[in-house]
Parts: sequence; C-alpha cells; structure tokens
Amino acid sequence: MQPDSATPKNAILYLRVSSEEQVENFSLGTQEEICRKEATRRGYEIVETFREEGRSAKNISGRPELLKLLEFCRRNRKIVDAVFIYRLDRISRQTQDYLFIRKKLFDYGISIISANEPTGNSPTDTLLETIMASFAQHDNDVRSERTKNGLKARFLSGLCIGGHAPLGYKSEHGYAVRDGEYFDKMKKAWDLMATGTKSLEEVAQIMNGWGMRKVVSGKEHKLRSQTLSRIFHMKFYMGILTSTKYPDEVRGQHEAMITEEQYYKVQTIISGRNHCGMTVGKRLKDHPDFPLRRSIKCGKCGGHLSGGWTKGRTKKYAYYICKNRCGGSSIAVQKLSDSLIEFLQEITPTKEQLEVFLMVLRKKFTQNVNAIKTKRERAEQEITELKRLRDDLVMNHLKKIYSDEVYQDQSKKIETSIIAFEQVLGQNTFHKYTMDDVDTFMKDKFKDVGQTYLDSEPGQQRVLLGSICPSGLAWQYPGLSNQQFSPEYQAIRNTQTEQNALGVSDGIRTRNRQYHKLMLYR
Repeated sequence: MQPDSATPKNAILYLRVSSEEQVENFSLGTQEEICRKEATRRGYEIVETFREEGRSAKNISGRPELLKLLEFCRRNRKIVDAVFIYRLDRISRQTQDYLFIRKKLFDYGISIISANEPTGNSPTDTLLETIMASFAQHDNDVRSERTKNGLKARFLSGLCIGGHAPLGYKSEHGYAVRDGEYFDKMKKAWDLMATGTKSLEEVAQIMNGWGMRKVVSGKEHKLRSQTLSRIFHMKFYMGILTSTKYPDEVRGQHEAMITEEQYYKVQTIISGRNHCGMTVGKRLKDHPDFPLRRSIKCGKCGGHLSGGWTKGRTKKYAYYICKNRCGGSSIAVQKLSDSLIEFLQEITPTKEQLEVFLMVLRKKFTQNVNAIKTKRERAEQEITELKRLRDDLVMNHLKKIYSDEVYQDQSKKIETSIIAFEQVLGQNTFHKYTMDDVDTFMKDKFKDVGQTYLDSEPGQQRVLLGSICPSGLAWQYPGLSNQQFSPEYQAIRNTQTEQNALGVSDGIRTRNRQYHKLMLYR
C-alpha cells in the first residue's frame, strides 16, 4: 500500500497495557504492530517508542513513560509531528486528563492519531475524540463501581478483603483459615494477655521467643509492642470483620480464635487496668544490684534514691545515692537492705492483733462479696442489653435507616459502654477467694513482714511497701522512717476491740481495695 504522502513525517509511539489487559493477552507487541502499520500507511516514520507495561494508574502522575513522552515532545516539538496510539483510552480513561494532554501536544504542534478510531484537528474530529474519551471514562467508572460493589458484597458476606490475614491465620482460595504454624501460639498469646500479668512489650518478647514473626512485603520482622497493640485490638480474632472502608461490623466466615468476653477483657487490660481495677503505673525496670532504687526517698529533698558503683582499692562497692545530688551521703546497699528488714520486723503486728482484725474482717468480707455479686449481675444485664442494641443498630444501618455517620457514632458509644461494664466484671476478684483463703493469707504474710519481703519478687516487694507505707519510706541519714502508715495497716496494728479494728466506719471500700493490692502476692 502506498503512503498518503511522499515526504515522510516524524512520529512517536505510545504503548500501554494494564495488568488486567496483560492477563487478557492484550499485549504491547500487538499494539505496536498495528500502530506501525497505520503510521506507514499515513506516511509517518517512527523515531521513538514509549512502552508503559502493567500501568493502571488513575492519573498521569502514575505513568512515568507518558511523562517522558510529554517531555520528549516539548524538547523536540520542531521535528515531531504526531503521536500514534492504539486507542484513545491508552492515553487516559479520564476525560479531563485526555483533553489536557491533547491540548498540551496541540500547543507543541503535535497531533494524536489513533490506529483504530477517527482522529484529526477539525471541529468534528475534536468532538468525536471528546465523546470517545468520555466513553472510556464511563467504562472505567463502571468497572470501578463494579469492583467496589463486589468488594463490599464480599465483606458483608463475612469474607476478608485485601491484604493478608491477621497473624495466626492464612489466606486460602479467598478464605481466612488456620495457620498451622501460628494459630495455637497466637491463641496462647491472647490467653497470656488476658491474665493481666504481662505488658505488651513482655508478650512481644515471649512471642518472638516462640519464633513468631510478622511478614511485611515478603520480609519477616520481629514483633514489637506497637504491632501487638494493633493486633490485640482486632475484633477479627473473636469472629467479627471490620474495615476502614465500611462502617459495618459483620460476622466473619472464619474460625474465631477467642470469645467475645476474652476480647473485651484484654481491651480492659490494655486500656490501663489490671484485674483489681487499679491503674497500672509505669513499669519499673528491676536492677538486681539495686532492688530499692526508686522505692526509698531521700529524707532531705524527697527525691528517689538511685544506685551506682564506686571503685575501691581491690573491688567495687554498690551504693545508693539521691538522684538529685542534694548533698546527702551515699548509703551502702547492704546497710539500707538490713535497715529495711529491721524496720519491717519492728512493725510486724502481733498474733493477737491479727486475730481480732480477721474476726472483724470476716464480717465485712461477707458484706462486700454480696455487694459485688449484685454489682456483677447488674453489669451482666447491662452488657446483654447493649449487645442487643448493637445488633439492632447493625440491622437498621443495613436497611439504610441510619446513615454511616450516625451508625459510627452510636456504635462507638455502645462499644465504650460495653468495655466499661466489662471492666466492672474484671475488677472484682472476691469470687476467687473464700474467707479461709484470706485468713491463711493474712496469717502467713503478716507473721513476719520482713521475711515476707525477702521471699517476694521485686514487683511484689514494691506492692508490699506501698500497701504499708503509701507515702513511701525515707532515709534520714541515718535510718529509715515513714511519714505515715496506710489506714489499713494502721488498723491492724492498733486493733484492740472490734469497734476500732477497722479505724473508721465508712472506710470499708478503701480497705478492700487495699486488700486487693495485698492479694497480689498470691
């Protein structure tokens, strides 16, 4: 076939195929062959080719070869006459982007020529191009809407969308199933977290010791506390699917790893409360050489004592010293330790004092157990009602009665209330003990407070000292002193009759909270 013009003109090719079209065997080679034939027929010589493979970007910034083409045309506007494409939608499926590129090339004096569609510079050609570009965008929008609807339908049916299955699960044929390697270990981690005895950092160390790893972009990474914080907030593990795209919460088709009660129990613990309902403060890192650092105050300035070593002629010596360096002399570690044990032995209550205190405590203990049972029953009723309201909220949202904003707002309020009542259930530990347990515990731990301290772990030692002297112990250079005993411990030491055994008549709740602290030794 003879070309339309005897004098060849220069042109460039732009070829693009998306990932989806590659699967459909719509190759760059096919596009190039057809475009070159059309260029030859029209009398053009191809001087440069730009190949965009596997690019499905929604705008031109995601297509590096197209950007290179525009820059090439700008620099070579005097020698380039046209850009050949297989179809107009190869440039862009967005009408606005296509018209922008077309105008940019028109300003350079360069035409866009489609090998399969009518193109040109006449008003009729321009109108047809705009209409075809609009059709391309419409087709793209329809595909996008179908994809979105398909993803939402998949989510509402209880199947995961996008990404990898959470740790402990794996994806098989579109379903989240047990990961044989990690499922049981992840369940053990939830059980461990539910005990309230471990921090996120400690659980992360344990899980890393089990060989568990998080895979990101094909690479394995050790677990960190921040990662576990996200994991332990995922409702997926109790069988519920959530998504940042959709406000709904649906029952998943995967196997639940934990119960709903365990999930909320862990939320309570992570939010900063242990089983006894006491706020968990910043954890202190124990130092075996200086067990009393931060536990004893300086009698001069009130700052906590820190630890350090001094070098003698033949060996090193461990000392405590005020962290504020207020001028107080250093204290040998053994000297402070001996002084503390001597102090605790001096304040140990007599056997008679304990007997009288326990007699009165038995009566108060029974009253509190009954009150707690009533409180728990009310909390369980409230949780049942809140879950019913949550189910109604979900159904009304699915029926389009509530908007997404209203659903999210009400769902958050219900969730917060459920966690609050779950905390009520988790705070009370009296049901775990009988008065016989209390009797045995008190007689065992308070027959020699100094020995109890020596037999305890570092964390328990801090709780013991805090239970006896909440305002802390101070070193007065020399000697230990406390500003005041706790009302509970003072009540034991001052017990003479049933009337004054508990100090004041309206302090029972405070004393039982203190008893919870003492029970941490068990």
